[in-house]
Amino acid sequence: MPYEELKRLEAVHRFLQIQINKQEEFEEISQLAADICGMPRAMITLISEETEFILSDNKFVANSGRSESFCHYVLESDAVMVVPDAQVDIRLKNYAAVKKQAGIRFYAGAPLTTHDGQRLGSLCVIDQKPGELTQLQMEMLKNLASQVIQLLEFESNLHFLKLQYVEAKKTELKMRSFFESVASSHLLLDRDLKVVCFNKAVKLLIKKAYNIDMQVGMDVKQFVHAAYMADFVEHCSRALAGESIRHERLLTFADDSVWFMLNYDPARNNDGEIIGVSYNSSDISTRVGFQLTALNQRSRLEHLAYMQSHEFRRPVATIQGLVNLLEMEGYDETYPELKIIKNQMNEIDTRIGKIVNLTVEK
Repeated sequence: MPYEELKRLEAVHRFLQIQINKQEEFEEISQLAADICGMPRAMITLISEETEFILSDNKFVANSGRSESFCHYVLESDAVMVVPDAQVDIRLKNYAAVKKQAGIRFYAGAPLTTHDGQRLGSLCVIDQKPGELTQLQMEMLKNLASQVIQLLEFESNLHFLKLQYVEAKKTELKMRSFFESVASSHLLLDRDLKVVCFNKAVKLLIKKAYNIDMQVGMDVKQFVHAAYMADFVEHCSRALAGESIRHERLLTFADDSVWFMLNYDPARNNDGEIIGVSYNSSDISTRVGFQLTALNQRSRLEHLAYMQSHEFRRPVATIQGLVNLLEMEGYDETYPELKIIKNQMNEIDTRIGKIVNLTVEK
């Protein structure tokens, strides 16, 4: 299938999806076309790959196969197609709609051409008897076809804008749900350090700590404690200069102290310009508690290593020294038990050394 036909069909299917909200306007245009041309009936059609659709009751409905469509031939040119008598037209005379009793004899159709040149169907008039159109009538039919396509494109744009809006709202709701459900506090400030938005965690924290109700537009001075203000403003200034800051800090609220991981990041718009500060804080008290416990255990182990290396090894070293003196005096020959004592002391000393090394490694 040629690329241009693929583009045309894509446009046709776009219009087939929409719900028509201006049916009265389309009916008025159709009636005006019929009246101007002196014909009993006018139709608005779209031609897909295999089917002709007509506009009826706020939507396009299948009318016939493309192979039996008069309007199919309108797609071949920008000119108004006029068939004075379908019974003698070589292209149409064998159509069922022509051969049946009281069938179509006269047909005239102006192409519905989009702003980018895609011919999608026609605004056509028909009669059960042969006829002709004047040049003025053909021009008027063509002008009315232009009005039809303008209305259709408006309806299409409105339809897809609504879809995009619905999708955007769904995405916004999902993001907001996530934003509000996380335990971390999220706060967005503008360049003047005024509140742009915040999540529920921030609101609850400030309410609990200072009994202040957070509001959009508030200045940070209205809810940041004076003891932390200088530090907060400094980090915000660095974020506004393009720097990202991460640090841990113990914050005290009334009788409660909490360890937080604080994050200050530059907030940028779609063009990359810094428009404010994104501030996030997470309660890390549990993690810090584990760290403090580990440090305490480490300290106790180091104390134990000191005890083992000094207090336990000191008497062992003393005994080892005495045994060595007795050996030098030859008492080990008289008292062979000294060798046993020496071996036992050496074994104890080796074990104490291993325990000390393991403790230090911990």
